[in-house]
Amino acid sequence: MASSDSNNLPTKVLCGVTVPDTPLIDKALEFAKGVSTGYTYNHIVRSFLLGFIIADKLPHTKDRDREAHAIAAILHDTGFPIGHPPHNDVLSDDKRFEVDGANAARNFLKREAKAEEWDKHRLQLVWDAIALHTIGSVVFEKEPEVQSCSYGIWADFQGPDRVSGGVLTWDEYNAIVREYPRLGLMKGLKDNMLHLCKVKPGTTYDNTVGEWGDRYLSADEYNRKPNLTQNLLETCDLDERDPNV
Repeated sequence: MASSDSNNLPTKVLCGVTVPDTPLIDKALEFAKGVSTGYTYNHIVRSFLLGFIIADKLPHTKDRDREAHAIAAILHDTGFPIGHPPHNDVLSDDKRFEVDGANAARNFLKREAKAEEWDKHRLQLVWDAIALHTIGSVVFEKEPEVQSCSYGIWADFQGPDRVSGGVLTWDEYNAIVREYPRLGLMKGLKDNMLHLCKVKPGTTYDNTVGEWGDRYLSADEYNRKPNLTQNLLETCDLDERDPNV
């Protein structure tokens, strides 16, 4: 399915926002709800809706694959560890939560979507949108679908005042929050980040998750300094072994 085809999908209006209405999106919402806490699920839906408000107003994202954007937004936090049932097969022991979410979304699409409609490129768009959504210096240089997903996610955390260009108003934002309240999202985010620092520290050293551990955990509980990229490179200086140096 080309991006132009996805602009002709059935639609519905949710909290005043026109979004695509397909069985696959409904299944994604059901899947996400099954592995999420209340605050995570509401954040997912708000991110979905906010992303559509913003992306539909920006010229470089208006003509995007709207179904791929929706699926990525809805499944972007399925890698959060808190809220999953025991032994949930979404979560790995050795991958970042963003990668767990991206892999879960790709597996969901391979399982639930029509193969003839979801080629490698569409699958990759969804995977990239989820895997990169916390890396602002990269994600906003990617394809419109990938950017659009992160516009909504970042707007939910930062609010309308930090969305450039005035493309998200407080009235639009508040209408969504009234229907899908925050339910202590920031405390839930902190709990998830600290849980990852404790149970999967190796996945947190080179990304923003580790910043939570740096601030809120003792050095006995969490210490990423020996594992920072600079330290790893300097303690394995191959130039010193070069006989020509």
